[in-house]
Amino acid sequence: MTLSRSLVVVVDDDESVRESIPDLLQECGFAVLTFASAEEFLASDCLHQTGCLVLDIAMPGMSGPELQRELKRRREAIPIVFITAHADETVRPRVLAAGAVECLFKPFSEAALLDALESALRRPNARPEGAT
Repeated sequence: MTLSRSLVVVVDDDESVRESIPDLLQECGFAVLTFASAEEFLASDCLHQTGCLVLDIAMPGMSGPELQRELKRRREAIPIVFITAHADETVRPRVLAAGAVECLFKPFSEAALLDALESALRRPNARPEGAT
């Protein structure tokens, strides 16, 4: 599997995050799509091509953990790297126990994000580009 061409989807209600993370990831060779909400992502046609989700925890409407539960309900095994600006130390253990690869607190380093993505995309259930 080629990590650098795996589709990474960023779901965050913060426009600055939806602009900055893709810039970094595209420089590293990733294909990236962004969505402003979990509902927008679920309604898209890229669900089955997604190799990894970079997912905000707290968003209006469906939260990141709610999307994680919905994907499990649909039997969609997409590795998730959560990101959050809320320094609630109880959140990280909960989302990791539910199957997330990592939970990064904003601001996080580029290296931390790239390490988390590498771990996510190396998981046995991670989807290579174009997989269905």
